[in-house]
Amino acid sequence: MKYYDPRADILFKKIFGRNEDLTISFLNAMLPLEGDGLIKTIKYLQPEVLPIIPDLKDSIVDVLCVDINGRTFVVEMQMFWTSYFKQRILFNAAKMYVTQIERGENYDALMPVYGLNLVNDIFDNTSEDYYHYYTMCEPSNPDKTIDGIELFFFELPKFKPKTFSEKKMQVLWLKFLTEINEKTINVDPELLKSPEISKALDICTYLTQEELLGYDRYWDAISTAKTLASGKYNDGLEVGFAKGRAEGEKKGRADAMREMARTLKSLGKMTITEISEATGLSQEEITKI
Repeated sequence: MKYYDPRADILFKKIFGRNEDLTISFLNAMLPLEGDGLIKTIKYLQPEVLPIIPDLKDSIVDVLCVDINGRTFVVEMQMFWTSYFKQRILFNAAKMYVTQIERGENYDALMPVYGLNLVNDIFDNTSEDYYHYYTMCEPSNPDKTIDGIELFFFELPKFKPKTFSEKKMQVLWLKFLTEINEKTINVDPELLKSPEISKALDICTYLTQEELLGYDRYWDAISTAKTLASGKYNDGLEVGFAKGRAEGEKKGRADAMREMARTLKSLGKMTITEISEATGLSQEEITKI
């Protein structure tokens, strides 16, 4: 049986953006929710509810939902790390927090916002931990916190399952995200034993023709963006060096950066500011591309 990679944007949204039972299971497993705090029901919110803000209008989350208690959950799958990613996640969570009430309403109506971020890249080389939790607390006494926004980051490449004894569903969902792809031949029996993950696996076996085209375009764009970012693909620049002409080098670099900007825009995962930082192009130029 052939499987498609659930980390792909189109498939990730198909799994967690359309199936409430899978999303509830996933959120309960990934977030530190216990007892009465566990999610029981959710309602999906459409991206249109996010206020349009200049330069950040393309910062759209993969899955956005609210539970029966009014808590908001912002879920995003990011294939590679950028220096602005944490700020963008905080901005998206803050948007959802401040738009809960209208001017003049009681602040008591504000409910927590949880930002769950899965990163298929390593951004913290100082730690072996794949799990990172951020909240607002007093540095001298971390137990003293201000409720409101909580951010969670999972560095998927660091994940190495050790035991199923603790946080079993979290381990299973992370195995699902890190082990299932087009090269998968044998699925871990533990994944098949879980009704929710078994259902998610079934979704990974079929894409419509239109979805398949989008799936292929997504991975092509990811591959191109990563290659350009690493500096391994720069035909124009190589020609410039070969001919030894300063203008050739300059034109090659500019062409490569414009192509990189075009690719990053097509992914819809980065803001104009982030793309400008990554490419060195002006925000005005990127907007016109």
